[in-house]
Amino acid sequence: MTMTSTNSASMGPIRRTERPQKRWRDTALLLALFALVVAGLIGAAAATGWEETKAQLAKLSQWQFAVLLGLSLANYLLRGLRWHLFAAKLGLGLGIVANFIHFLGGFAMSVTPGRVGELVRMRWIGRETGWSFERTAPLVLVDRASDLAAMGLILGIALAFSTTGIAGGIPVTVLALIGALVVTRPVLLEKIATFGHRWLGRLPRLFAKVRRAARSLQVFSAPGLTALALLIGLVGWFAEGYAFHLLLVWMGADIGVSKAIAIFVFASLAGGLTGAPGGVGGAEAAMVALLTLEGVGLETSLPATAIIRVTTLWFAIGIGLILFPVAEKHSKKAQNALENR
Repeated sequence: MTMTSTNSASMGPIRRTERPQKRWRDTALLLALFALVVAGLIGAAAATGWEETKAQLAKLSQWQFAVLLGLSLANYLLRGLRWHLFAAKLGLGLGIVANFIHFLGGFAMSVTPGRVGELVRMRWIGRETGWSFERTAPLVLVDRASDLAAMGLILGIALAFSTTGIAGGIPVTVLALIGALVVTRPVLLEKIATFGHRWLGRLPRLFAKVRRAARSLQVFSAPGLTALALLIGLVGWFAEGYAFHLLLVWMGADIGVSKAIAIFVFASLAGGLTGAPGGVGGAEAAMVALLTLEGVGLETSLPATAIIRVTTLWFAIGIGLILFPVAEKHSKKAQNALENR
């Protein structure tokens, strides 16, 4: 009895000191993430050009602006539904509301380099379920792979139906589809990791983690789930591409629906490949350049690019900033409940 009471007494101070340290680490991590967001926002604002954007936005009627935002919202909600399906398949046991809050709240971190800040979703999930990052990482991989597959297919189809091509369009399409295929085919990913380890003979821990991730991805490889996820991604990204087409028509620069969608998707993929926060800089440069090649003057291509970024990227960030504190509060409450059990 004496030993038990002594041990329990000695454990008390440790637990009391662990909690403040954990809170300090959480606060430091959150501040670091928001520092990246602020840096990304500054860069995005500089690249977009707010004065010109505001002037062109004023020319749009309220219903036109609402249509652009509505099509973007359709994309976010569809992809949020896909995230919920993946989370349910992984066995997280979270409800649809929680999954939507995690997915949409993560948009607040879209302007971090390489969108790494969106991994905050794993932080919220870890708090609410007790799952480690390694167990939930496949959710991020399969979600990104589904986006790549959908965008690659849309780009390929749009280029096939457009009268003129896009320089680099086919290679980007192929790369996107290959990346999606590798991530969504666990056996193939595991073989690549094994071959890489044997060929390099180094980084055994890295390749071991890739192999573990490949095995954990097997839960998502059911044909029905893969097809449904692809369909959701196709409809969602088509909605945003079609919004770009409508905007160009309203601004008197109709280049055809196929070409408009191809330019939008290609620019989005190209911007993502740069690793810049939110694809800022690369996406805008690609859009303006491709529109110019289609005979659209800078007086139209510049504001059109700025407006579509406002109604897609910036709109997503706005939604994320609203839901971010909700996700933080809800996840902390769930974490406290788990710790007090």
